[in-house]
Amino acid sequence: MNNQGKSREELIDELQKMQQKYNSIAERYENDTYKRKQTEQALRKSEIKFRALFEQAGGYCMLLDPNTKDGMPIILDANIAACENHGYSREEFIGKPVGDIDDEDGKILTKERTAIIMKGEPFYVENIHVRKDGTFFPVAVNAKRIDIENELPLILTTEYNITEQKKAEQELIKAKEKAEGSDRLKSAFLANMSHEIRTPMNGILGFADLLKEPNLTGEKQLKYIGIIEKSGQRMLNIINDIISISKIEAGLMEVNIQESNINDQIEYIYTFFKPEIEAKGMQFSFRNSLPSKEAILKTDREKVYAILTNLVKNAIKFTPEGSIELGYVETDGLGHAETDGRLSLRAIQFYVKDTGIGIPKDRQKAIFDRFIQADIEDKMARQGAGLGLSISRAYVQMLGGKIWVESEEGLGSTFYFTLPYTSEKTKEKNAKNKDLTPAEVAPVKKLKILIAEDDETSEMLISIAVQKFGKEIISARTGTKAVAVCQNNPDINLVLMDIEMPKMDGYEATRQIRKFNKDVIIIAQTAYALEGEREKAIAAGCDDYIAKPYRADELEQMIIKYLKKK
Repeated sequence: MNNQGKSREELIDELQKMQQKYNSIAERYENDTYKRKQTEQALRKSEIKFRALFEQAGGYCMLLDPNTKDGMPIILDANIAACENHGYSREEFIGKPVGDIDDEDGKILTKERTAIIMKGEPFYVENIHVRKDGTFFPVAVNAKRIDIENELPLILTTEYNITEQKKAEQELIKAKEKAEGSDRLKSAFLANMSHEIRTPMNGILGFADLLKEPNLTGEKQLKYIGIIEKSGQRMLNIINDIISISKIEAGLMEVNIQESNINDQIEYIYTFFKPEIEAKGMQFSFRNSLPSKEAILKTDREKVYAILTNLVKNAIKFTPEGSIELGYVETDGLGHAETDGRLSLRAIQFYVKDTGIGIPKDRQKAIFDRFIQADIEDKMARQGAGLGLSISRAYVQMLGGKIWVESEEGLGSTFYFTLPYTSEKTKEKNAKNKDLTPAEVAPVKKLKILIAEDDETSEMLISIAVQKFGKEIISARTGTKAVAVCQNNPDINLVLMDIEMPKMDGYEATRQIRKFNKDVIIIAQTAYALEGEREKAIAAGCDDYIAKPYRADELEQMIIKYLKKK
């Protein structure tokens, strides 16, 4: 600058202008510095806030760089939860291709999907992630584009471990399948019950109607009556099974342990089923492995009989030809039978072997479930409710044993069950309830009989059955009437007491009669054919108990037994 020729005033004025210009520049600089500091502080606050949100987001958060050559996003940042749950430190995690933590079969952030996210479209998927140690866990992934000022756009993913959710879903699926299975079983059971009840009813009603035909030959009459009897027995079997399974389910089934000669039971069952099996052209055999004096088992005799009977019936049903064998062997019993918390060192292993159609391997456990037969599709379903094996299994477990089957399709089946056995030889009791026949009591004296029965048909049937014994038969339709008849007729010899009657039941009527007549024979007869009913009848004062329906010869033998005692 050329300052020559300028006055002092001019120079001072120029300096002042320069000072003002400098002050303006300095002021702007200070303002810019202040603003820069404010910007830096704001950025730091924003970063701290972002990091806090990033760490506390409630999931596994990751920032991904989508701008890679191979199209697989790279992990730029991850919160502590994401690092820890994948088993990596932050240093190991950052820089990894996101595909490294995806299941081998589920690389989800492909080049195409990354392009969709970068267009701003939201993305959700459920995937399987793999940890550093190779273990897997399910995740729900939310991914979206995120734009940061003056930076290239990135991908923000938020993931959640959905292991518990998946477990809950699986439990719901299982529960749904179980419910659907139960519903199918229920439908199949109801259909089967309808079939099982209507079929024998058709036989009973149909052939009863045919008996009315005029000029029917004696041979046809006997044939029709035989069909009616067989149909009635089939219906009774179904009813007994339903009652038994209901008591088992309700926890009301009791165990009555006493000494029982298993040789006698095997021989009785053999004698009972032999005609039916041989009528089919098959062979039937039995095997008793112990001498009679050692074949004493402390168990529930009736339940053992029911188990063996169910197994033999099944063998007959599913064996069109060949043979059936029934028997038992003594085993060491270890692991098979448990009673009173101790393992029995010995056991009796019963078996029923047949040469029948066999059971598929995948059905051999299911057949012990309720309402299920071996052929679940019902292509070859035999008669029966599918309850026999379920009842047998429950009984075996009650008696401290185990039941199973070995079978091969087309070659037959062998059902086994074990029961605890005490090796001590027990003296065989000589007091057996031997069936009496009319020939053993002679001659039969005529009796004065009271039939206490509220059902007219049952009363008529009983009257005919005891007619040969009766010089006089009196009827009473209520318990109170039965007591009154006994008071007015002290010479009554026999009372056939129905348990379920109006006004006063048979138990109470018996107790009232016993107050003034200790000698009259009272036989309870009831349709309540449940375990414990006999004991209740005896406790009330009855001499004996017979369950409906019964055959006339059964009642006859029971009457003769008590006449012989008198």
